[in-house]
Amino acid sequence: MTAATSDMPPHGVWTAADLDRTPEDGIRREIYDGELHVTPSPSIIHQALSGRLFAVLDASCPEHLFVTLANDVILGPDRTHIPDLLAVNFEAARSGSHKFAARDVVLAVEIVSPSTRSTDQVKKPKYYALAGIPFYWLIKTSDGLTVTAYELDTETRTYEPIGIFRGDDTIRLDRPWPVEIPLSTIRPRNL
Repeated sequence: MTAATSDMPPHGVWTAADLDRTPEDGIRREIYDGELHVTPSPSIIHQALSGRLFAVLDASCPEHLFVTLANDVILGPDRTHIPDLLAVNFEAARSGSHKFAARDVVLAVEIVSPSTRSTDQVKKPKYYALAGIPFYWLIKTSDGLTVTAYELDTETRTYEPIGIFRGDDTIRLDRPWPVEIPLSTIRPRNL
């Protein structure tokens, strides 16, 4: 990666503000504890699943929330992550920004990719929980489609599973808003 300015990163530590100075070139950049991480483009299964899930969540989303794809979430001065999908407070979405504070995020969804497996399953949920994001969904495609929904335990700042859905199951949850999603409607044809 070529930095947009010669002074990046200052003192070897990347910040959320540094990302504002990188070029708008479609490259996915995240910051983990001051380190810049650049990930490859998602697979076609990943993209198809994201699009299908977005359409279903967006259609059922209550008016006080807004569903979007792959926007920056600022978890701290040296930590910015990009969930594959997220639901944010509508007031925060009205700004038209591509970045959200963690306090504005209600749901973060990660689809596990081979290149980001440990990040999606371990690091991201840990930091989303510490930042207070109330709900997290982890989606795996390695052995068919599995969606695990988690809710934040506000005392321990960790996620507790509230549902595991696989095969021909239907995701039935009443929070963060009522959803009923047959996995068959979001499963890409090539999965």
